[in-house]
Amino acid sequence: MPPITHKEITKTTQTQFEPGDELLSVTGLRYAYHGTHEALKGVSLSIGKGEKVALVGPNGAGKSTLMLHLNGILRDKNKDPNIVISGMPMTKENLPYIRAKVGVVFQNPDDQLFSPTVFEDVAFGPLHMGYEEGEVRRRVEHALSLVGMSTYADRLSHHLSGGEKKRAAIATVLSMDPDILVLDEPSAALDPRSRRSLIELLQELPITMLVSTHDMLMVREIFPRMIIMDHGEIVADGPTDVLMDDQALLVSHGLERPY
Repeated sequence: MPPITHKEITKTTQTQFEPGDELLSVTGLRYAYHGTHEALKGVSLSIGKGEKVALVGPNGAGKSTLMLHLNGILRDKNKDPNIVISGMPMTKENLPYIRAKVGVVFQNPDDQLFSPTVFEDVAFGPLHMGYEEGEVRRRVEHALSLVGMSTYADRLSHHLSGGEKKRAAIATVLSMDPDILVLDEPSAALDPRSRRSLIELLQELPITMLVSTHDMLMVREIFPRMIIMDHGEIVADGPTDVLMDDQALLVSHGLERPY
């Protein structure tokens, strides 16, 4: 099968979902920093329940800007909602619910780990959602179990290794029982052992994912679908194995095929 070109991809390989399966929908999203630099230029995409999708592209492509829109960290208050999460449009009234549905894990885990202990960090979200102590403890225990850190609850967060901090940061959003996990460069700055451990974790987690990364080896191993962004636009969206075989496409957008 010959490689699918960008034009063919946009026409023929956009993911189709059964009714009720669409979890995330973005339509014609535009965003300009300080009203001048247009970081997103009409981005549209849909993700279905259970999908694990990689978002790739060079620095400055708009990946982080897009991800920050998905739980309202960035938002154009002057336009009608063009993001729908779990059937809810991104409005001011829906923001508290959407932020619980979309678990964003930043590239630097220190941006999310600010409490003295791992337990307190992971409990922060459920506490602020108003759950009683028993439910908070249940959620913390479950989230730590999912990331393989059940014995770390009383550990000091700032004493964790880089890989452990990544797992703890993921637990902080899993404790809120999100519908979709959004991660920004999860394997960045990890040593080989920690990276392998993270890959195994992401493979095993039973949750919808959108992951921005430069780690093309990880993309090939975990994510059946890949979206390529460049200059604020989606330039390709399709099966990872097909896009990985299109060397010209990858090179033209600053990407390298893993070997």
